[in-house]
Amino acid sequence: MKKDVSNTIGKSENEARLAILELAHMMSVPMSLIAVLNLKVPEAIMQDGSNTPLSAAQILARIRPHGGADAENLQRLLRLLTSYDIFDEHLSCSGQRKYSLTHIGKSLADDDQGLSYAYYMLQHHEDALMRAWPLVGEAVEDPSVEPFVKANGVSAIEYHTKKPDDNVMPSIYKSFAGMCVPFMMEMLQVYDGFKGVETLVDVGGNSGITLRMIMDNYPNVRKGINFDLPDMVARAPNIPGIYVYLYSRSFSF
Repeated sequence: MKKDVSNTIGKSENEARLAILELAHMMSVPMSLIAVLNLKVPEAIMQDGSNTPLSAAQILARIRPHGGADAENLQRLLRLLTSYDIFDEHLSCSGQRKYSLTHIGKSLADDDQGLSYAYYMLQHHEDALMRAWPLVGEAVEDPSVEPFVKANGVSAIEYHTKKPDDNVMPSIYKSFAGMCVPFMMEMLQVYDGFKGVETLVDVGGNSGITLRMIMDNYPNVRKGINFDLPDMVARAPNIPGIYVYLYSRSFSF
């Protein structure tokens, strides 16, 4: 039997058009997610660890108890993010829509240590970085200056470490901790490659939290070296057994 090629081509063309439309509107996804993170929606749903399905109005009653917010606009954001497996939508017989967090969504709500992937998401979509993205094409034509520098006048490291704001570095540490801690907890359950190690170096170790977790699990690691940029480690917490080395200095054991 001869295959109907025209139907196959038509289907492929339709799929291509839909894919382009999705890409054209892709910015709406991270921006909607940033909005619900700033509104603390995951925390509202996970209140007391319940993950009870809530309507947009019920969520707003928790995060904006004095009113003044629009439930319909919040529901639009929640419905979009439901299609990307951040939320589960529950439709009642009356037609009311309620939302709970999926496994992906739960990673955006603070755990018992006050950490989540939300802080990493927020840091990677802050205004300074968003200003640089429209200049990515210019990096092809003129690679001598990176887009972030063109947009903000300084490099990303300088921008974050030189800002006269005492909350900048703690937020960066929290961002990386929110990303690293769950990963390391999982890794340390299945990886035993640190046995017999006495000195361990973490290149680009940020606050030293990864080293601390490894050393807590492996007492044989008696010396940890957090090897990072001067400004990055200058305000890092002091952790017993972990020494600081700077990229600007020579490194040797």
